[in-house]
Amino acid sequence: MKAIILFGHGARDSRWREPFDRLAALWQAQYPATPVELAFLEMMQPSLEEAVAALVAKGATEVAVVPVFFGQGGHLRNDFPVLLEECRGKFPNIQLSATPAVGEDAAVLQAIIDFGARAL
Repeated sequence: MKAIILFGHGARDSRWREPFDRLAALWQAQYPATPVELAFLEMMQPSLEEAVAALVAKGATEVAVVPVFFGQGGHLRNDFPVLLEECRGKFPNIQLSATPAVGEDAAVLQAIIDFGARAL
């Protein structure tokens, strides 16, 4: 079974995760056959490892991690690959893949342009 993890930075203020919760709910409403979990780099739970474990417990065999970051900063270039490799070591029977940061996608950038244009 395929599954997805929406991976964010995390923050001290719990309200910061509210858009992530909405994003996961939207995913689940549109793709009910594909489980989704949130995961955070720091300051929030679950961790990437905890999210992978939750999906494995649901029967996932392929997990795509989508970094919900605007760009490829130090966390995605340095910290994220280490966490992903640790998860691959702990879950060797699971196919773990990762996409680029969502902000690297032309459609996401266009959605931001469209959002700004609606403000005019």
